[in-house]
Parts: sequence; structure tokens; C-alpha cells
Amino acid sequence: MIELKNVRRIYKGVETGLYDESAIIKKGEIVGILGENGSGKTTMLKAIMGLLELDHGEVLIGGKKVESQYEKMSFITEEGSYFPHMTGYEYGKFLQDFFPKFDNNRFREIFKLFHLDPYKKIKTFSTGQRAKVEIAAGFSKGAEYIIMDEPFMGSDMFTRRDFLKLMISSLRSNETILISTHLIDEIENFIDRAIILKFGKIKADFYIDDIRHKGKTLEDMMIDIIGYKTI
Repeated sequence: MIELKNVRRIYKGVETGLYDESAIIKKGEIVGILGENGSGKTTMLKAIMGLLELDHGEVLIGGKKVESQYEKMSFITEEGSYFPHMTGYEYGKFLQDFFPKFDNNRFREIFKLFHLDPYKKIKTFSTGQRAKVEIAAGFSKGAEYIIMDEPFMGSDMFTRRDFLKLMISSLRSNETILISTHLIDEIENFIDRAIILKFGKIKADFYIDDIRHKGKTLEDMMIDIIGYKTI
């Protein structure tokens, strides 16, 4: 499981960080990390990935320090971790050499699903196509923990639908997924649980089934808690 223990990361200026927050995410859960821009979503995900120096607290993955668990983790982000000068197949070969559990056949299958040309250099792809490359790589690393920060950026609704189908069809029972996105209506039927942040604080943490029993939707909860409204 993932444990955040009194995690604090404060930035100078106006950017919101995370203020002494704690949470436990169980193995195999699919959790939406939600909130408006500047709420602390990316800070939380980067803290879990060990990409930030914390001011206080710690993050444990399976009871161990993040640094010792990197091979079990995959980070899919709008910033991208690909090499623009490589073609898709060249990038797949690089990842296969670098990550012991990387499944190059799966990587190529996802390329086909997303209608990407594996022989074109990634730098020639559109923003949405590059997002697809990042998703293909992230889901082919054989990771137990998949962390996604706005993976739909630059993607049209058909790509997002295909991506969700991909996740549902490819999940194994031991994978834990955290996803940050503004597209709450599209992930409501996919996630098990939602953690809602505002100004660097966890304002709500609930299971989707629980709010359904109360006759509420995820959007209802977002509006109640932070005044969020979809466009």
C-alpha cells in the first residue's frame, strides 16, 4: 500500500503545496486525486513518486522508502518522459533495455490501439499523440503502482475513451492506480475512491459506492466540497 505520513511541502510565492497531510491507499485501489488548479494534486503525486524533497513527513510504498521501490512504479505525466528524437519503436527498445519488466510487445500493441506510427520521430507528433506515447510507455513497464498526472491533456474524447478501455482491460489484481484529472465525469465509473484537495489540504476522502448509496455523483461532491463546476 501507499502511506503518506504528515507530508508537508511548501513552495515560496503563490503556488500551493501540501500541508501536513496523511493518507493510506490500499493495494489494488484505483483512486482519483481531484481538485482545482493549485490544489496540491501534482505535489501529492510527485511526493508519492519521490520526486520532491519534503519539508516534513514521509511516504512509504509497501512499508519501504520510495527510493527502494522505483522499479515497481510508473509515472505518467503531461510533461512527458520520452525522447523526442527517437521513433516509437526506438523508444520502446530503449525502455526494454532500461526497465527489466518492460513489455515491448504490449507497448507496440498500445501504439496500434492509439493509431500511432511507430516509425515516425516522437518530436513530429501532436500534443495529443505525445500524451498517447507517454501512456503506452507507462502501461508497459510492468509496474505495480501507476501514477498519472493529467494523462488526458491534449487528447480528444475518443482517445480518452480508448485509454479508459485500455486501463480496464489490462488491469491485474495487484495494480494500484492514482489518477489526477479535471475530467471527473469520465472517470467516475472507473475509480473506486476519490481524494479531494483544496489549498494543499485533503478536504474529502470517500469511496464512490458510498456516495452512490446516498444518491450523489462525483460532481455533486466536488460542488459541495470546493464549489467546483464543470464547463
